[in-house]
Amino acid sequence: MNNKTLFGLAIAAAVAIVAAMLLNRHDAPRSDLAADQAWLAPALRDHVNDVDRIVLKGAGNSTLATLARGDKGWSLAEKGGYAVDTGKVRELLLKLADARLVEAKTSNADKYAVLGVQDVDAAGAKGTLLELGGLAQPFALVVGDSNPRGGTYVRRAGESQSWLTSASLMLDKDPVKWLQPELASIAASRIAQVDIRHGDGTRVHIAKQAEGESDFTLADVPKGREAGDAFAINSIAGVLDGLRLEDVQRVGEAPVAANALKARFETFDGMVVVVTAWMHADKHLATLEASLDSARADHAVDAAQAKAKADYDKAVADAAAAPKPQEQAANDVPLKPLALTDPAKDREQRLTKLKAEVDALNTRVTGWAFVLPAYKYASLDKPLADLLKPVEAKTGKR
Repeated sequence: MNNKTLFGLAIAAAVAIVAAMLLNRHDAPRSDLAADQAWLAPALRDHVNDVDRIVLKGAGNSTLATLARGDKGWSLAEKGGYAVDTGKVRELLLKLADARLVEAKTSNADKYAVLGVQDVDAAGAKGTLLELGGLAQPFALVVGDSNPRGGTYVRRAGESQSWLTSASLMLDKDPVKWLQPELASIAASRIAQVDIRHGDGTRVHIAKQAEGESDFTLADVPKGREAGDAFAINSIAGVLDGLRLEDVQRVGEAPVAANALKARFETFDGMVVVVTAWMHADKHLATLEASLDSARADHAVDAAQAKAKADYDKAVADAAAAPKPQEQAANDVPLKPLALTDPAKDREQRLTKLKAEVDALNTRVTGWAFVLPAYKYASLDKPLADLLKPVEAKTGKR
């Protein structure tokens, strides 16, 4: 190969490299934005806590959800002002504050629909208009489709340019999804007894004689019959364990049915929760009310302190019995628990904690009727007959 050929190849390679660089520059995400312009919402960066209103709008400019921050936290206007999941709200605001503009997309309004960022005035608009209040300058953003490789297509309201942003912005259009879903979290192991009075006057009662027993005993078993499946019976006590709402409305919007059932849950440590449940328009509605059984609570504290003493005495005896040098034995003596050093203070702390749990539950549920999951309602609505073993068919001899 002569010098002329080599020189020609070098020139061709250089041209190819320059062309590739120009092509990559053209196709690469925009990086020539000023630092303050690279953020999706620069005004939100240091002012997340200033936001006091979030409005979501969908197709036809219809309002989907209105979240407002007040003295008691965030609430949802479309559900009578019920509490909103503040963690979910904060997650959204932080995502918006940290989101960057990754790549400029179309500024042609005729192509907005491809990315889901057309104005929501249109009846068939796929995107969601997000409006933030409380900032020095109101911020509004049309949130469109997700990019399969990450990020979300967006367009700031009033601007023609659309963008691929770095954040994954999933906006729930169902207002219920913004509610604080947890109602109660009382483990079945804490339940001492449950008494259910059905609307037809029948009763179902289950109980444990002592805390720690594995199964509940079904009361009022008819003569000649036997209690049925333990799982079905025990499931009644688990209704308040991880109880979450599916919807909510103000008490009175759906009047309590005349045949509503009442279930009274009592814990070993003295908490009482009364659930009134009924069907309305194919929905499983319920109200909850918590209280404190002082006598049972005092008895529970007595038992807890007696156990603390027994555990301490055993630990001391075990430490004394173990063969070891005298100095080490002295160090192994356990510290006395508060139940022994100051029983009155220990009692006060235990009862204060229990009362706080009662008050917190009532704060969440007072004045509201909740739509319960069907499986939770079904556990409450079992008649006594369903909790008994099936009657075996008798076969006669010919």
